[in-house]
Amino acid sequence: QVQLVESGGGLVQPGGSLRLSCAASGSIFSINAMGWYRQAPGKQRELVAHIITGGRTNYADSVKGRFTISRDNAKNTVYLQMNSLRPEDTAVYYCNADILTTTLRKYNDWGQGTQVTVSS
Repeated sequence: QVQLVESGGGLVQPGGSLRLSCAASGSIFSINAMGWYRQAPGKQRELVAHIITGGRTNYADSVKGRFTISRDNAKNTVYLQMNSLRPEDTAVYYCNADILTTTLRKYNDWGQGTQVTVSS
């Protein structure tokens, strides 16, 4: 079994910053890719940022230049540094990982999500 646990969400004023963390644990052999998604009220879940083996990243256009995704492979942890936050960034943020399990099978998992609210 694999677990993903997010942390770091909260309430912040426009222009502020938050740093989200997601730690993976369980029957993990390796993690190929990790990403952050978000879902705002009335909208479907969307990709925010994604990082794969080798360090290649991509970002939603709406967060480019403001958010940075990074990964600590030794700790099986992915981070999302969010700067210059805007009210439209308000959403539940979910961690996702593509995992090779200890039995060498591909596995995709989601965390429970962490709420980010940007409001003055």
